[in-house]
Parts: sequence; structure tokens; C-alpha cells
Amino acid sequence: MKRLKLAIQKSGRLSEQSKQLLKDCGIKIQNGKNALRVSATNFPIDLFYLRDDDIPQYVQDGIADIGIVGENVLLEKNSRCEILQKLGFAKCRLSLAIPKNIDYQGVEYFKNKKIATSYPVILSDFLSKNNVTSEIHEISGSVEIAPNIGLAEAICDLVSTGSTLFSNGLKEVEQVLKSEAVIIGNPNISDAQKEILEKLIF
Repeated sequence: MKRLKLAIQKSGRLSEQSKQLLKDCGIKIQNGKNALRVSATNFPIDLFYLRDDDIPQYVQDGIADIGIVGENVLLEKNSRCEILQKLGFAKCRLSLAIPKNIDYQGVEYFKNKKIATSYPVILSDFLSKNNVTSEIHEISGSVEIAPNIGLAEAICDLVSTGSTLFSNGLKEVEQVLKSEAVIIGNPNISDAQKEILEKLIF
């Protein structure tokens, strides 16, 4: 029997919520410790545990049929996957933030400024739509310390509560993107797999 291959994040908040979602659907997953691939016992689905950044590529290449990933990751990777369903959890926003003592008048503030981010593709798209030319510094992790160490004058980073920004002396001034967990799919899956997918989404 044909099975559906689903990629989810290996560890982290999205991983736990994805597994909980499958459990809520009544799908029983064998709990293989440190296994990168496990099978459901009562539904024709196999799970791949991957880094979230890699999921769009695996789905696009057909190694996985579908994946659960944050919209922000999908857009940053410029992937050709389809969004099949928004899931309503892992909600956050990608925002521009600046030191809180600065009087912010609008998006023109960022003209010719250095901005640190882990999302250069999304940020670059946002800036060009607003006719703003800035110097983008791509860094991975701990983006919020960039203004304090003189690396950048602003940052573009994921925000859920805003407490990390606040503790680093920053304030959120522009929302670039709203994001949540989504199911993405490879458009070329077989009819048999589409049937399984429809049951899963139902």
C-alpha cells in the first residue's frame, strides 16, 4: 500500500506541536528514540525528522511528500512547494526593530542603514517594495545583539512576545511578515497519496 511521507522539525516548539497535532488526529506514531524516520501504526504515513530549514527542499525534491514548517522558512527558501493548509499554531511575526531611544518616523529611516537578519530574502523583498536601499548583514542566531555590538543599526527578526527585543534595548517598528505553521506539499504526488493527504487534512 502506498504511504505518505511527512517531514517535520526534528526538535523545538514546532516539532512538539506537530506531533501533538498528529496525536489529536488519532495517528499513532512509534516513538523511536533518535530515529530520523518512523512509521504510523494505524495510518499510511511515515515521518521524517529534519532541520526546519531543510524541509522545503526535501518536499520540493520529492523526498518527502508533505511537510509541516513555518511560513517564514518556506518564503525565505523561495521554495516551489504549495501551501496546503494553515495550521493556526506557532504564530509569530517577522519585524524590523531599532534601538528604543530613536524617534522613528517611518520606513524611510532604514535608507542606507545596516540591518542584521537571518531572513535576507524576505527582508530584501520588503525593502524593495518600499523603495528603500539598505545594507543587509546576514547572521544566524542572536540577531538582537547586533545593534549593541555595533554590527548594525537595526535588526529584522522573529518576534512572538517582544520580551527579547525589550531586554536588548530595542523596539519593534515595522511588521514585515506574519507567520504560522503550514502544511506544504509537493505538487507532483500520486493520486493514491493525494487520497491519503485528503484524509489526513480532513
